[in-house]
This record gives sequence, C-alpha cells and structure tokens, in this order.
Amino acid sequence: MSLRQVIGAATGAAFLLLVPPAVAASAAGLSDPYETVTVDSTGHLATDGTITLSGTYRCLTGTGPVLVSSSVWQRDSTARQGIGGTSAVCDGAAHRWNNSEKREPGTLRPGAAHVEATLMELSPGAGGLPLPKFHAVRQQDITLMES
Repeated sequence: MSLRQVIGAATGAAFLLLVPPAVAASAAGLSDPYETVTVDSTGHLATDGTITLSGTYRCLTGTGPVLVSSSVWQRDSTARQGIGGTSAVCDGAAHRWNNSEKREPGTLRPGAAHVEATLMELSPGAGGLPLPKFHAVRQQDITLMES
C-alpha cells in the first residue's frame, strides 16, 4: 500500500470517527437513518371521489423545501393516483401528514390498496436547479374505507 493510500484511509477513518453521524451521512449524500415516513393502515374515500391518506414523518434538517407526497393504486390497476402533498418541517420531531385529492368518483373503490409516501427535499443544485434529496420512502398495503 502506498503512502498516499495509507493517508487517504487514515483521513477517511478519522472523518467517520470525529464527525457526527448526521453530518457524515449528509456529506456522503445520504439521508439520516432516523428520518422516517409512515402510512396509516386506513385511507378514506368520500362519495365525491376525495381520497385522504395520512401518516407521520420525521426529518432532521433541510436546506430547501421538504414535502411529503403520496400515491395510491389498487391491484387491478397499473395507474398510480398522486394524492396531494404536504409541506414538512424538519426539526427532528415526529409530525403528522395528511394528503387529500379529489378524483373522478369510481377511480378508486373501497377495499385493499397500496400506498407509497415519500419525504423529499428540493435541495439547491448546481446552476440553481433544485435537485431531489430523498429523506425517506415507505410503501404499504392499506384499506380504503368509505367516509
């Protein structure tokens, strides 16, 4: 092993030992492992076609706008339905999210469904274009209930 490789390995090890985990993960372009998004096991479907999904999220820091987005689909359909978006506060505390979207009645029906929720930040990128940074993603089977 050359002297340059030894110095590089030692510098990397010192970085990992001395820098707090959240900073190290951020420097590596990864989200913190304690950032989460959950999906409630029940979604609501109103007679006018309004779909409401909810859950919780937790994120530590954000340099740009952070959103919780969600989509839902049912087994007999390959089309995902985007269901709103909620602004998120990244302060390390757990918060509730609630997304609603009105769809044509009959687009979804009561019963089994699959949801994906994403906690995503629009970070400033090179040249001023915002780039997505994913803090957490969750896919879960739920039940849509008439409300």
